[in-house]
Amino acid sequence: MHTYKKLFASLLASTSTLLISPSLLAAPVVLELDYEIPVQKNQVAFVPFAGDSVLSPIVLNDLSKTELKITSQNLPQQPHNSSELAGTLPVWQSMGIPYLVVGNTRSNRGKIVTNYEVIDVKSGRVIEGKQSLTADNNKDSMRYAGHVIADKVYELITGVPGDFSGRIAYIEEVGTGKGKVSRLKVMDADGENAKTITEVTGSIFSPTWSPDGNRIAYSVQRDQSYPVIYVQNVSGGGARALTPFAGSNLSPAFSPDGSTILFSSSFEGSADIYEMSVSGGQPRRITNWPSSEVQPSYAPDGKSFVFVSDRAGFNKPQIYRYEFGSGRTSKVSSSGYATSPQFSSDGSKIAFLNGRSAAIMNSNGAITANLGNTGIDEAPSFSPNGKRVVYASTQGGKGVLTIKSLNGGESFGKSGQGVIRSPVWSSSPQ
Repeated sequence: MHTYKKLFASLLASTSTLLISPSLLAAPVVLELDYEIPVQKNQVAFVPFAGDSVLSPIVLNDLSKTELKITSQNLPQQPHNSSELAGTLPVWQSMGIPYLVVGNTRSNRGKIVTNYEVIDVKSGRVIEGKQSLTADNNKDSMRYAGHVIADKVYELITGVPGDFSGRIAYIEEVGTGKGKVSRLKVMDADGENAKTITEVTGSIFSPTWSPDGNRIAYSVQRDQSYPVIYVQNVSGGGARALTPFAGSNLSPAFSPDGSTILFSSSFEGSADIYEMSVSGGQPRRITNWPSSEVQPSYAPDGKSFVFVSDRAGFNKPQIYRYEFGSGRTSKVSSSGYATSPQFSSDGSKIAFLNGRSAAIMNSNGAITANLGNTGIDEAPSFSPNGKRVVYASTQGGKGVLTIKSLNGGESFGKSGQGVIRSPVWSSSPQ
């Protein structure tokens, strides 16, 4: 068993709006300045939204963790929509900041409506027009709305969807032996708002998100029993046992359409990879080698999956790919010890455990990033847009979740109680 475990809100966009009308461009612009505007190296100026004290700090914090350099300091004025910039655009242009974010909030029938604009300062153009989002007036909805706005602002500037509105599931363990208590927790992508989804006396393994971000599958092993895979709605409700088989049932992985689950099980002998409907039923065995095959993970296109096998020798696990169409299997990894593979959302990269170091390789097996020894032998998990990863480690005797940018953004960590394991990043709930 030890060896086995070791292997093992609506967004509405109007039409684009010109910031300055032709008549204004034709008229002379007179600027009266009593101080010098500092030229800044930031890429985004953010003016806190009018009428708001909740959303703006969340948006600012989210964007500050990316490769975009954002500031809300030393701004020449506090406009809250593009029309308020009509006579002062040259002032903003003199600052050398390419983008400006402005907005305002208002209450409407018990809900909070936020209108905001991302302005290309050089041209004065509002990128894709005014954006609007409506949220319920409560803490959770407002936090989520802030993350959604940050996602959209990031996308309007970079062309890549943001990853702030996804959530991170992870396991927190306290105690040892028969007294061990494991909690499956979910937090926002900024490391805040952590909540316990389920708690068991025993161990929880390998949580994984459904593609729509509404369900989590995970394994539970209680004292003197086999690990069983459960599926649970994140919003509430009891967990449903999916694999009541007399064997070690571990490492569930949802298919891209959410209809099936891959998992590893030893209920027919050595550990093999099986596929079954999320609604239950009889599993279909896919691998049937004399070695142990574990930790499956679907490719984003659903046409193949990667998994780990020790067929190369004892304590020499490698990552392989299985193709559904042909049934062909090929080795992907090239290092001496490779486990825990997980694809990026575009299928171009695979996060994995390289020996005792968290690492990333391309789809051909070449290592592109080595994140170092985390102390607990676990692989990283990609954010939805593949620009960041989250991984667990031990620092100073405490369990820590680290969110690391892969393209020059800020990295940060969040500590918890006991041991923290197996963080995995979801897409935005649908």
